[in-house]
Amino acid sequence: MHDEQQQVDRTLRATLVDVLGLAPERVAAFNEATGLFGHLPELDSMAVATLLTELEDRLGITIDDEDVSADTLETYGTLLLFAWKKALDWGRQDRDPRSTTPAG
Repeated sequence: MHDEQQQVDRTLRATLVDVLGLAPERVAAFNEATGLFGHLPELDSMAVATLLTELEDRLGITIDDEDVSADTLETYGTLLLFAWKKALDWGRQDRDPRSTTPAG
């Protein structure tokens, strides 16, 4: 993981701790498959709105309603990938954000 990716990961984890009131140790143990929405009772619909607003502020991004679906919040991995795409301009079709080389 590159420095920019690590920074987004740290920011996302800190935001989950702060917004949901989760223990830092618990969030530190999250991996790509860790379930979020529907798995964490702390992440209800009100918390989703707060979480997304806080991510906008902390990452300097804009999240439009149509950008987010239930799939976005399904796991830590899907939310992290979403944050990477938004924060690091990985929405381009020619790049896979999980690799260091262009897709193709």
